[in-house]
Amino acid sequence: MTTEVIITGTGCPVPDADRAGPGVLVRYGETTLQFDAGRATVNRLTAAEVWLPNLSALFVTHHHSDHLTGLQDVVMTRWIMDREDRSTAIPIVAPAGPACGYVEDMLLPWRHDLAVRKEHTGRTRDPAIDLRPFELPDDPTEVWSDRDVRVLAGQVRHEPVHPAVGFRVETPDGAVVISGDTLVCDEMAELSAGADIVIYEALRFEVIERLAEHRRFILDYHADTRLIGAQAAELGVPTLVLTHLIPVPQSEAEKDLFVEDIRRGGFEGDLLVADDLDSVVLSAGQKPMIRRASE
Repeated sequence: MTTEVIITGTGCPVPDADRAGPGVLVRYGETTLQFDAGRATVNRLTAAEVWLPNLSALFVTHHHSDHLTGLQDVVMTRWIMDREDRSTAIPIVAPAGPACGYVEDMLLPWRHDLAVRKEHTGRTRDPAIDLRPFELPDDPTEVWSDRDVRVLAGQVRHEPVHPAVGFRVETPDGAVVISGDTLVCDEMAELSAGADIVIYEALRFEVIERLAEHRRFILDYHADTRLIGAQAAELGVPTLVLTHLIPVPQSEAEKDLFVEDIRRGGFEGDLLVADDLDSVVLSAGQKPMIRRASE
């Protein structure tokens, strides 16, 4: 088997016709894990040939809306697709705090829809959720495991949003790190040490620094592309993937500016400025292989 990493959404809160909200899919054999669920996640999972009732678990990095607006859709659609009314509860793994509060309440607005669907179809159960909160760890800590796959969570720096975590997925093929939203920080370095693939949110600070002062607040809690390059170079990351792209590139030339920033930071490894459904395949003992969705 191999480990396949698919970027299900590369966007940010500003909508873009070609970019879904933040999300990453990691698949190893029958284990299928989704990290965050921004807008249009269900559509991207469908394009990735994921049968939603077979989704193994879903992980939440923090409670910003652009990372969560697709979660209701994942849970509701999974339930609707399970026509035999037999699906088990989907584990949703999230840091204790506001994200868990959202998960607990997110189906409440749909109570009337659920009631009429159950009566009409003879269903006996509501959508099943197995919420698994964890306390914010001081160091990367295992929060989920299944067979040969385990997931660790480590805190990141996204203040004033707290708590916020990144995740590290370890399979027999290697390790994949997903930053969530964060500054470039020592905590991300610890989570990423020895990883084969690091998926990092990316903001071109020098662009935002030229904007009006009232729009510069996003510099407080996102990752500068130049610093990402420097950190990835220091860690010796083999493959770096940029997502949650700010500002959203509208052309290949604008994507190349992200590349230039990373290279200026000193990173010389394989680099992907991701579009939705781009992927990286990881096989034990081999170099990760980047696959463009457009090719």
